Amino acid sequence: MQNSLQTDTFITKHFHLLFFVGIAIGLLLSYMYANHQILTNDQTQMIDRGYAAAHQGIWSSHGNVASSVGNVPGYLSTAVIALPLTLWDSPWAPMSFIILLHLVAFLLMDSIVKEQFDQRVRLLFLVLFWLNPWFLFENRFYNPSFLFFFAALHFWSAYHMREKKSFIYTFLHLLSIGMSMQLHYSWPILAVISSYLFYRGIIKVHWLGFISAALVIVVSLIPYLQEYLSNDAIKARPDKAGDERYIGWGGVHVYPVLKAFIYWFRYASFLFTNKLVLGASFEWISSVEIIQKAVMYLYRAIFFTAGAISLWFVWKANRYTWRALKPYILRRSGFDINAKQWILLYLFGVLLAIFISASLSPIVFVHWHLLLTFIFALLPLLFYAQQQIKDENRSLTKPLIIIASYLIFINIMASHDSERFSYKADFKQQTLKRVNQ
Repeated sequence: MQNSLQTDTFITKHFHLLFFVGIAIGLLLSYMYANHQILTNDQTQMIDRGYAAAHQGIWSSHGNVASSVGNVPGYLSTAVIALPLTLWDSPWAPMSFIILLHLVAFLLMDSIVKEQFDQRVRLLFLVLFWLNPWFLFENRFYNPSFLFFFAALHFWSAYHMREKKSFIYTFLHLLSIGMSMQLHYSWPILAVISSYLFYRGIIKVHWLGFISAALVIVVSLIPYLQEYLSNDAIKARPDKAGDERYIGWGGVHVYPVLKAFIYWFRYASFLFTNKLVLGASFEWISSVEIIQKAVMYLYRAIFFTAGAISLWFVWKANRYTWRALKPYILRRSGFDINAKQWILLYLFGVLLAIFISASLSPIVFVHWHLLLTFIFALLPLLFYAQQQIKDENRSLTKPLIIIASYLIFINIMASHDSERFSYKADFKQQTLKRVNQ
């Protein structure tokens, strides 16, 4: 016990230095990912609309096309590219805006984590969130890349709505749902969470704030609705297999629901998206093919071994959190619960939202369909770490060093040599070439 406390003294003594070093490392990694992204159709759709709006004044009332349900509604996915370009006419303007929103998302979550958890757990959250490849992978021109901010805003505003009725918190809370709707069709996840919190009576709604946000959302969608009624192209579904599916298809076939919950565990683990590892060629190590393959298989072995080991801890963390949550699931809690109990019930709302969304969905979810839940999948690890520190007198220093070192290694590798990123790619050159075509 004494040794563990002495070991963690370094963290508590130098917490602010470690915290800001962690922020700086995350920003550097964000730049690496952004600079080395390989532009694909999803990114060029946003580039085309954003530059058309900024340079020609042509504002699209719809966003990226989704394979099974047509175009995403609204101006927002155009605005997040075009507005930064009006301030600074460089591809780095909207890209910097994405990175800034990611930083704000982290800070919103951190403002709650520091209230409810130990300083050491707060540092663990920084590592698990801010340095996480699941998160940093989305430093690119891609509409789901903006979802982290709205997920954090949803949680942050709801957390404050538990205490009192507030126009601004209610306004921002509903706006987080409405703006998510203009970026990705996974927005019902946030709507279900809010509905559950309201049903349980653990958020207080300021109805003027609610109505004001609803009006802003509806007004922002009017141009889209007008185009939708007159333009069949934005209703088209590129994936014709979707025509054979229906609302509730996921629940009937069961597997889509199971896969959605698997992502809940994967988001908190080191079993990151295969796109981070399977595209690595290791041409930069050697021109000899046998050496490239040897390093590639070693890299994959490390990746999947670490992923499997981490899943065990994620399972233990979720089991511990579930046991802490169970007494409150059916209890009529009202407003007499404390903040930690409220967070537990919010997590139950997330799980309920995953179940309902996956059950109603006409498609099988892949990792970007559930990015709204990524941040929340990390919270059981915080509860578990807090319990290990207080009840088991465990030190977090060595785990933090190991986790941070491994995540930095994976991020450096993935941002330079993977399916979506390459040290050969230059984001600015690709964008300007696209714009000047």
